[in-house]
Amino acid sequence: MPNIVLNTLLCLLLLFKTKASTSDNESFIFNGFRGANITLNGLAEITSNGLLRLTNTSTEQKGHAFYPTPLHFNKSFSFSTTFVFAIVPRDPLESGHGIAFVLSPNTILPGSISNQYLGLFNQSNNGNSTNHVVAVELDTILNNEFGDIDDNHVGIDVNGLHSVKAHTAGYFIDGTIRGFRNLSLTSGQPMQLWVDYDGPNTELNVTLSPIRVSKPVPLLSITIDLSEFTLDSMYAGFSSSTGAFLTTHYILGWSFRINGRAQDLDLSALPSLPRIGPKEKPKVLTVGLPVILSVVVLTTASVVGVMLWRRHKFAEVMEDWELEYGPHRFSYKELYTATRGFRERELLGAGGFGRVYKGMLPKNKCEVAIKRVSHESRQGMREFVAEIVSIGRLRHRNIVQLLGYCRRKRELLLVYDYMSNGSLDKILFDEVKKDGLGWSQRFHIVRGVASGLLYLHEGWEQLVIHRDVKSSNVLLDGEMNARLGDFGLARLYDHGTDPQTTHVVGTLGYLAPELSKTGKGTTATDVYSFGAFLLEVVCGRRPIDVQEEETMNMVDWVLDHWLKGTVMETVDERLGGKYTMEEVELVLKLGLLCTHVIPSARPSMRQVMQFLDRDVELPDLSPNYMKVGKPHLEGYQGFDDFFMSYATSSDQTFLHSSTDEISLLSG
Repeated sequence: MPNIVLNTLLCLLLLFKTKASTSDNESFIFNGFRGANITLNGLAEITSNGLLRLTNTSTEQKGHAFYPTPLHFNKSFSFSTTFVFAIVPRDPLESGHGIAFVLSPNTILPGSISNQYLGLFNQSNNGNSTNHVVAVELDTILNNEFGDIDDNHVGIDVNGLHSVKAHTAGYFIDGTIRGFRNLSLTSGQPMQLWVDYDGPNTELNVTLSPIRVSKPVPLLSITIDLSEFTLDSMYAGFSSSTGAFLTTHYILGWSFRINGRAQDLDLSALPSLPRIGPKEKPKVLTVGLPVILSVVVLTTASVVGVMLWRRHKFAEVMEDWELEYGPHRFSYKELYTATRGFRERELLGAGGFGRVYKGMLPKNKCEVAIKRVSHESRQGMREFVAEIVSIGRLRHRNIVQLLGYCRRKRELLLVYDYMSNGSLDKILFDEVKKDGLGWSQRFHIVRGVASGLLYLHEGWEQLVIHRDVKSSNVLLDGEMNARLGDFGLARLYDHGTDPQTTHVVGTLGYLAPELSKTGKGTTATDVYSFGAFLLEVVCGRRPIDVQEEETMNMVDWVLDHWLKGTVMETVDERLGGKYTMEEVELVLKLGLLCTHVIPSARPSMRQVMQFLDRDVELPDLSPNYMKVGKPHLEGYQGFDDFFMSYATSSDQTFLHSSTDEISLLSG
């Protein structure tokens, strides 16, 4: 009998111990991390005074820290956690990337990278449903690729960095919008974050506040069933990363509980952050009145001198009429700071119309390209700025966004979106990369430019004639999407009016032949430039190419091959024969049609898009018809076949206007 009682007691004791162990695994608290059992990798480490330092001042690195025991989540699990963190940049104006609280299937995030990916994902797995990662990000960089709202926000992420909900960092002192107070995540000051998930009601709340402020109402609240994204066994922890700027990320304390409220942190027991800046040294001043007066006079003179120097350095041209353009105007000081003084290391390129610099706007950390254009006269400047501001309202995926301008002394500065892959001509004619661009990329770029030009001609409230379509003005973003840029020569007209210009502008090789007589930029002259651009992309040659002291006009060269039946010999050898024959032939034919010597024989950009999309078949171009494209050939016979074959097309206006002009030219 005693043995039975003893065995029963032992079983009960063992059962109690097992339950206690399970309970301990589902709840923990760290008021500082000295001696804590935490799984670390990357830059993460625990300092001598108990700080969990996720990253140090190393650039483009990451750090992970996880509670080592997996947490068990059932179908309707709930959890509560709170932690105190601090983000300390070396330069208050330039911070690195932020911190994320993470629920992950494992303590090592496979393939994760630093910079904007916060050590969580990479380019290929970002957004994959197989990640099973839930995170709350404290993001200090504006990344347009993830749809970030600003460079100082809290976001809820599921399997990727496109936040399902986000809010500018701050807290509500009275639960109303009017009571919202901003917080700067990169202030270097400790802040506290709470994450509370109610599984039965599928409600997730995120709350932020300064340290030692009572927990306010949630900053973010969302209805979401996390059990659809988590696994039965998950790890809780933190991830952080750095970029080009030196920033350190700290966790001072952490509390966590499943199916209950996390225990409050003992804020008085948390470790202290390192001192920012050098330790102040005691100073004893034992100077007389004459010395004090001398110092005051010298200081005042220095301050006045510096102020006058800075006023002269950042002096701008500002007239009353410019006040109406408001937000489109940047200050010179802002652009000077963005380019670090327009230093040579930030220079992207230079041309006949100015020098272009890469910059990062100090307010929103947005990367931009800044073009400096000199001007010698004030005549027409008001009209020119008005057009620049109007063009800044263009919105299209294949148009480089013009953000605004700045006037200073004898120069005009234009601010554009920054395109990370630069201009097409630098890639197309790169002698180092012999393979160049593949055909699928080239065809995608051609369609993009055509779409952008169609928008300028027909899709906006006014007609925009670009007047300088060429490969160097086609810029490529991070995904190699084409964007037509550089509107320094563009002009605006109301739809249905007759565009008037007084002098020829543009680039040799892309200029329509009628410009030398009329000097008038039209949609047809833009189409001609686009046609030369098409041939340039297919042939991998510049429109005017000097070879062995002989100047070659590419349009004439391709046309000669077309008349001989050897047009496929003009295709860029770097393609290595890896292209779709039908697409290449289509683009070559379209390039020749767009560069026709007769303006009205050229298609509109809407017809160009129809041809490229195969909505309308490109007519067979007879050799006699194409001979008109060679100005040095006399005679304009042989067009009847072409126009008869084109009679079934959807645009009869194009047909009749072309026929009328050819009749006039042929007498």
